[in-house]
Amino acid sequence: QVQLVESGGGLVQPGGSLRLSCAASGSIFSIYAMGWYRQAPGKQRELVARISNGGTTNYADSVKGRFTISRDNAKNTVDLQMNSLKPEDTAVYYCNADVNTGWANRRYWGQGTQVTVSS
Repeated sequence: QVQLVESGGGLVQPGGSLRLSCAASGSIFSIYAMGWYRQAPGKQRELVARISNGGTTNYADSVKGRFTISRDNAKNTVDLQMNSLKPEDTAVYYCNADVNTGWANRRYWGQGTQVTVSS
């Protein structure tokens, strides 16, 4: 089994910053891409940012220039630095990882962390 544990969510004022972290543990042989998604109330889950094991990144247009994704392959962690936050960034943020367990490839998800941007 593989577990993803997120941390770093909370309440922040518009224009503020937050850093989300996610750590993967368990039966991990290797991790391909890792990423962050978010889901606002009444909306579908959407991609925020993804990063390959080689460091190639892609971002949703709505967060380009404000959010930065990074990962530490040795520690199996992925972070999301969020700057210039807007009320529309309010959502539950989920990390995921495409994991090779040695006998199967599968996408795993964290439990989610709430980010609220409000004055």
